[in-house]
Amino acid sequence: MKRYWQILRQPQISTLLVIGMIARLPHSALSMLLLLHLVTNLDQSWVSAGLVTALMTLGIAIGAPWRGARVDAWGLRRALIPSIFVETIVWCTVPHVSLEWVYPLAFIGGLFSLPVFSVVRTALGIMTTGDNRRTAFALDATATELVFIVGPASAGIVATQISSTIGLSVIGVTASVAGLALMILNPPTRSDDPKAVALRANVHEERLGAEASFIAAAPFGVAEVEGELITAGWKSARARIKSRGRAFKSRFNWISASVLAVFIAAGGAGALLTGTEVGIVAELEAQSRSGDLGIVFLFWCGSSLIGGLVYGSMNRAISPLLLLLAMAVLTVPMYFATDTWSLALLSLAPGLLCAPTLSAASEWLTDLVAENRRGEAMGWYGSAMTTGTALGSPLTGIFVDTLGPAQAFIGIGLLAVFIVVIALIAQQIRRRVRRTRRTRRTRRARMGGFV
Repeated sequence: MKRYWQILRQPQISTLLVIGMIARLPHSALSMLLLLHLVTNLDQSWVSAGLVTALMTLGIAIGAPWRGARVDAWGLRRALIPSIFVETIVWCTVPHVSLEWVYPLAFIGGLFSLPVFSVVRTALGIMTTGDNRRTAFALDATATELVFIVGPASAGIVATQISSTIGLSVIGVTASVAGLALMILNPPTRSDDPKAVALRANVHEERLGAEASFIAAAPFGVAEVEGELITAGWKSARARIKSRGRAFKSRFNWISASVLAVFIAAGGAGALLTGTEVGIVAELEAQSRSGDLGIVFLFWCGSSLIGGLVYGSMNRAISPLLLLLAMAVLTVPMYFATDTWSLALLSLAPGLLCAPTLSAASEWLTDLVAENRRGEAMGWYGSAMTTGTALGSPLTGIFVDTLGPAQAFIGIGLLAVFIVVIALIAQQIRRRVRRTRRTRRTRRARMGGFV
């Protein structure tokens, strides 16, 4: 605790953490509010609503590395100007247009989403060193966890008690205000800044900070953070490539059977988490209890936090495939929910395994991939997760529209089980191919010896 207070007593860092936390709040409520607006106000199907959130997710995943690169190239203030204008225009326009216009606007909104995570994480990496840096990243991850508990609750209240139209407009305005606050604060993002403490940025520790934020955002906020995971991973990989030369770039021998299985599982976890999110919203909307979203998400996200703490205290690692399989199986009983409280209680079991699944996947990649390839591996891991989250919403929307909200939990749970099976099969096939190649090389070597 002493180290935490040392960090918080520094005005620049504590102000940055507070502004970063407030700046994330609008986006933490965005996907939930967008779903409710499309289904209730525009009377759209859940498939259409899921496609909109999928497009926004893809926009965020593509835009995060791009926006982060602009910060590096142009400096913070210039890089934030496009996001400040676009966020206000897009999210104040979306409530007043038809579905055909919502699709491209959602993608553009995601593409120009304020790069809060990368800005805060990069600044913390520049403003701290050593153990203080790890402590600062831990505080940022804790703030992320709180944001993605409060966000869904506020979205449900706004949509039911006020108006989703007003809510989306407020998100656009507050996101821009948050961008202006970051411009005024202007935290250092380069080591040559007078306010910098570190002699140079450590992109590899920045990647670890991105992993911590990604796990903390689960289960609800992975779609908002995975783009930053891709950014941090590729920045780390580029640093390795630059230090080791061009030949380093073309080698992909780090992709083993187990690594491939983790990537497939990451896609499955992304689909399961966003699918469960859509299922919860659809179930409560069908019961005319959308205002109770905060209760269910408090249980679901809170249990993920507890599960992550318990897993972190364990002395042995567990396969992410087994954890994902268990989480998928435990999602199916949410079918039996009859009201808000039963849905909240049934979400506890799969929620407990959410953060451990993501932690175990990151841990496995760390163990399976050599240190000089971990950044690249984490970039691919984020891409796999993005693919899953983008597919999860519309697929669950199909289940909701054709079978019903309750049956959607069965559908998305069984889909995740199927993905785990595919990952295990891919793992075995890859191992068998490598074993066969190794045997052939051994035989050729022996034959060469006889000759």
